[in-house]
Amino acid sequence: MFGIWGHPDAARMTYYGLHSLQHRGQEGAGIVVTDGKRMKGIKGDGLVNDVFDEKKLDSLKGTGAIGHVRYTGKSGIENIQPLLFHSSSGSLALSHTGNLINANDLKHQLEMQGSIFQTNTDTEVLAHLIKRSGYLALKDKVKNALSMVKGSYALIVLTEDELIIAQDPNGLRPLSIGKVGDAYCVASETCAYDLIGAEYIRDVEPGEMIIINDEGLHEERFSLSGSHAMCTMEYVYFSRPDSDIRGINIHTARKNLGKQLALEANVEGDVVTGVPDSSISSAIGYAETTGIPYELGLIKNRYVGRTFIKPTQELREQGVKMKLSPVRKVVEGKRVIMVDDSIVRGTTSRRIVRMLKEAGATEVHVCISSPPMTNPCFYGIDVSTHEELIASSHSVEEIREIIGADSLTFLSVEGMLKAIGREGLGKNCGQCMACFTGEYPTEIYPDTPLPYEKEME
Repeated sequence: MFGIWGHPDAARMTYYGLHSLQHRGQEGAGIVVTDGKRMKGIKGDGLVNDVFDEKKLDSLKGTGAIGHVRYTGKSGIENIQPLLFHSSSGSLALSHTGNLINANDLKHQLEMQGSIFQTNTDTEVLAHLIKRSGYLALKDKVKNALSMVKGSYALIVLTEDELIIAQDPNGLRPLSIGKVGDAYCVASETCAYDLIGAEYIRDVEPGEMIIINDEGLHEERFSLSGSHAMCTMEYVYFSRPDSDIRGINIHTARKNLGKQLALEANVEGDVVTGVPDSSISSAIGYAETTGIPYELGLIKNRYVGRTFIKPTQELREQGVKMKLSPVRKVVEGKRVIMVDDSIVRGTTSRRIVRMLKEAGATEVHVCISSPPMTNPCFYGIDVSTHEELIASSHSVEEIREIIGADSLTFLSVEGMLKAIGREGLGKNCGQCMACFTGEYPTEIYPDTPLPYEKEME
């Protein structure tokens, strides 16, 4: 997500901000802008460049804007954010990352009270709760809505008059504030500020709400901060290496993950290579620690997206074949140590190991810079069942056999926390590690589809 208030070319700044955040979602993109009187939005399937051109950006006039790149979920342009709603009392646009774990219960309650939903997103649940609130001020309406939802959310709300941002009480998804000139901006990652020349100010705190309007920036709380639980996969996989989260640089964290992995693994090899892009930093750290040379054993096609966030297994399989190519002269006749950030379904790892061996590698040793993912995520990562996780039902040795590796090593939970720099910071060290440990920072609701959802599926 990206938002900005008080800039004469808000839509174009948002466009650039979304470019920096493109790695977080490639299924769709949208921008909503306000000129203080009216609000207008444009959205569509595909990458930011696919959705917007100069003509469309020129049509989005205003000094306040929010934008969103879509990660995954139900197909359909109606589900692409920001969601924009018009009413006689004014317009409202919302962007939201994360997942509301009680969304289905709230949908059912709202429908019983007369609400009609136009999308399959839990973001629309927030919109209905905000509009149905009996409070007069928007900030109070948002507070009231957030008091009813559970789960993970970084939220941006835009109206003709103001921009409101909020972070869930556990701080599960990253969100920060910046400033460019006299305009305030907000982004899911700090790398978005570099492109537009903005200055990073600070992270949004768990349970905090910030109101930005023509009078400036006003800070409030809508909830007492819960147990801090930033998603560990942000450091391992999701975020860009040039971003900082909670004062920790992502590249540095991943390099340290690789160093710690080298200390825990007992593998002999001739060359270390990383799986582009998120594992390159870890592979460099691994190579530095062991003294084994780092080489580009795998080359990425820059015009193919991330296979982990493809919506179907068939597309993931095809994506791996299109995305990566082995460098034969680097791996041929060598014992290759392949460093990757995680194994989710095992599809990608199996294909890469096969490619490296077909290119002449005599051995392929897979080293993973995170622990086995044994539990589903209910907070926004697209692995919501145990069946999707190979480590949930297979031992490390069984996974090794399935992916065809000569050895397989996962980083320990303790080693991961130490490498990131979160060791010794209280329970769970301020991190959500539920996918590795099964300890969820919030209560979990049964996710029962509503009847109309079954029909649509």
